[in-house]
Amino acid sequence: MKDLRSKRVLVTGGHGLLGSHVVDRLRRGGYASIAAPKRTEYDLTRRAAIEQLFDDCKPDVVIHAAAAVGGIGANMANPGLFFYANVIMGIELIEVARLREVEKMVVLGTICAYPKSPPMPLKEADLWEGYPDEVTAPYGIAKKALLVQCQTYRRQYGMNSIFLLPANLYGPRDHFDLQTSHVVPAMIRKFSEAARDGNPGVVLWGDGTATREFLYVEDAADGIIRATENYDKAEPINLGTGVEVPIRELAERIARLTGYKGNIVWDSSQPNGQPRRWLDVSRADREFGFRATTSLEEGLRKTCRWYAETAGAVPTAEKQPVRL
Repeated sequence: MKDLRSKRVLVTGGHGLLGSHVVDRLRRGGYASIAAPKRTEYDLTRRAAIEQLFDDCKPDVVIHAAAAVGGIGANMANPGLFFYANVIMGIELIEVARLREVEKMVVLGTICAYPKSPPMPLKEADLWEGYPDEVTAPYGIAKKALLVQCQTYRRQYGMNSIFLLPANLYGPRDHFDLQTSHVVPAMIRKFSEAARDGNPGVVLWGDGTATREFLYVEDAADGIIRATENYDKAEPINLGTGVEVPIRELAERIARLTGYKGNIVWDSSQPNGQPRRWLDVSRADREFGFRATTSLEEGLRKTCRWYAETAGAVPTAEKQPVRL
């Protein structure tokens, strides 16, 4: 599997934040046979649609980047939807891939699968050491179930399936709807609009003490392709930077980059989410030489610039209620 250029590669979610950058990375590498259908073409929660997708694309390799995702507010509003959509998409997709004898299956998990308060940094061996944070548990558990499927299919059927755990992603092409977006795009939009309108204060959820690890989407795409080409083991792999940042510091950075000079008001009546997220990324480095190269400052600057250049034309939840 070291040369994907001779393979037919299917990228689910290929028009979303992560999937679109994975497709770009494949094309830059000279991979000519890439299928990245839009979510409106195939409903991946339906077995018949997945079978039709495989009939149409005949993939040798599948990179499963499709997901129903969102920030804390979206997880609180849609726990059942996020659990069902993510678990059923993955289960059916992996099963059809097995039946069609796909050469390699690459499944994207989530850092939300980790227990709420394990030792830091988060090591892959810690995945089963407790229950995830209650707010994002339905999404995280749905994804973690796919890890079990990948491992058991490898053991029983010899299926070459790998499972990757990216840190919180951000970057150009994200969606910026305030009701559903993740923390970075939500802050960029809030601070940009406040700077434009001269608002004296911006309200953010929580108290700012929680920490997160953020991975620039182009780095994530590079890690996924490296793993696809070079990693063939059952153990899951973290993809991240190995650097955690408090949400309060993140807010201050984004306010500066967007030119906002007003007050930041923390609403501690709203949840922080998981107290800390910080990945041990040594396995990815050791197994396939992946190290993130984009600093948080550089990545935020690129993302803020992209938003400023495309504001008014960026995806919103009204146009895209669930990103699959």
